[in-house]
Amino acid sequence: MYESKPYKTLIKLKKLKNLILKNALLNLLLLLGMLNQLQAQNQIIPLWNKIPGEIKAQDYTEKETVKDGKVQSTTLVTTPTLTVFLPKESKPSQTAVVIFPGGGYMHLAIDKEGTKVAEWFNSLGIVAFVLKYRLPSDLIMKDKTIGPLQDAQESIRYIRQNASKWNIDPNKVGVLGFSAGGHLASTLATHYDDKVYETTSKVSARPDFALLIYPVISMQNEITHKGSQTNLLGQNPSSELIDSFSNEKKVTAQTPPTFLIHATDDGAVLPENSINYYLALKKNKVTAELHLYENGGHGFGLGIGDTNKYWTKQCEDWLKSNKF
Repeated sequence: MYESKPYKTLIKLKKLKNLILKNALLNLLLLLGMLNQLQAQNQIIPLWNKIPGEIKAQDYTEKETVKDGKVQSTTLVTTPTLTVFLPKESKPSQTAVVIFPGGGYMHLAIDKEGTKVAEWFNSLGIVAFVLKYRLPSDLIMKDKTIGPLQDAQESIRYIRQNASKWNIDPNKVGVLGFSAGGHLASTLATHYDDKVYETTSKVSARPDFALLIYPVISMQNEITHKGSQTNLLGQNPSSELIDSFSNEKKVTAQTPPTFLIHATDDGAVLPENSINYYLALKKNKVTAELHLYENGGHGFGLGIGDTNKYWTKQCEDWLKSNKF
């Protein structure tokens, strides 16, 4: 049968249309897949249904510092959250780490000591959670000394209760804290059984390991970071309160295995914080490893130069050797 040129053109147009629609559908499915992956990687979970000891303060609202579209730091946190970062590989290690960014209990260095660290853990096949914890404040807390610890305890309980959702072994949930976040991590490691809020949960808040990076450990006036001490405990804390949150004094045989790093020339948080905690761990026969670098100062994050830039590899080796 003879087909006219207009007919042939029409057939070609239909085929072209079908091809365009097919490609558009494939692109849409690809885009939806990418969006779903992005959503999974950045799932943000409110930590509490009802925040314990909360005081409502109308003018107290969270403030973020944003650069190039990314949140660098945040302060005045009223709603604590967990941000989930999942490894891309199909067979992750089943280990999870909750990250506590530092910032002197005044702000949270949420990018350098949060998001970037979570992405590094993901590269090791480890599920990471960045905890945006409440910063101590009499304006929003009945007892500001325990506000951050409440969030830290609940984060561990929440992850263990939902471990199967993320293919996590509930016996391989650890914490990492930088600077004042290191104080919170070491507080959790030594005060995990403290009853700081009402809960019916029987799930333990004890982390299985702790990674403390240039941490504030002590509240003792001789070696503490004064800003962290004042923000957490107030202007004139009692000796009892200082002792309670000087975590080198609270180590027991049940304190979790710990990896510590510090720079000798850290003028903001003296290395004696890590040294004294390590000695307390050693005395109590708790598995511990301490790296003291010649230099690096304070706040070097994942490592910026000299010997401190290798701490992530040393940490990875420690996690492997301890079966995490």
